[in-house]
Amino acid sequence: MSSLSDAIRVDNINYNQQGLVPAIVQDYLDGTVLMMAWMNRESLQKTLETGENWYWSRSRQELWHKGATSGHIQKVKEIRYDCDSDALLITIEQLGDIACHTGERSCFHQVDNQKIAPSADTLSEVYKVICKRRDHPMAGSYTQTLLEGGDNKILKKIGEEAAEVVMACKDDDREAIASEVADLFYHTLVALSYHQVDIKDVYRKLQDRRR
Repeated sequence: MSSLSDAIRVDNINYNQQGLVPAIVQDYLDGTVLMMAWMNRESLQKTLETGENWYWSRSRQELWHKGATSGHIQKVKEIRYDCDSDALLITIEQLGDIACHTGERSCFHQVDNQKIAPSADTLSEVYKVICKRRDHPMAGSYTQTLLEGGDNKILKKIGEEAAEVVMACKDDDREAIASEVADLFYHTLVALSYHQVDIKDVYRKLQDRRR
């Protein structure tokens, strides 16, 4: 993993008095914060060498390879450190989509003693609401009427909104462009939900094309 080693050096980090640095772990596709753990020089070095996250367990006083037992390995996409060099931000591909030992996707799932998934990017959050309408219909919901209308209604709206985007761009109206693209995004998300295509599959396609 030379690209990771080129981006960060273990000696560039300001470790605390215990020789540790906090590492915030984030999903590389939708930005969800998955967990926080501690690293030392050795675990960071092993992470750079293997391309998979290794941490330091303060309770067991030993290195641990994330997912070695559960199979929920974290494949590192990028490592950054903050302006004071005393905290890490690691974007990863989470195998199995579970980072927490409780079986939740994210360790940050508790709000006032309730289990609530942490926020992702805006498109993912809107997609989540649309899927909720699909699985738990709500009378009077515009999204619900689209889903009930199926492809005929959904695709007609996508065509209309795409035309509106074209016209807004032709008019060079920045506010209208933003508004019409938002409408197009929304109706496209409805189509994804209707056909049960996960938005993260779209993100993966975009990541592949980015590379």
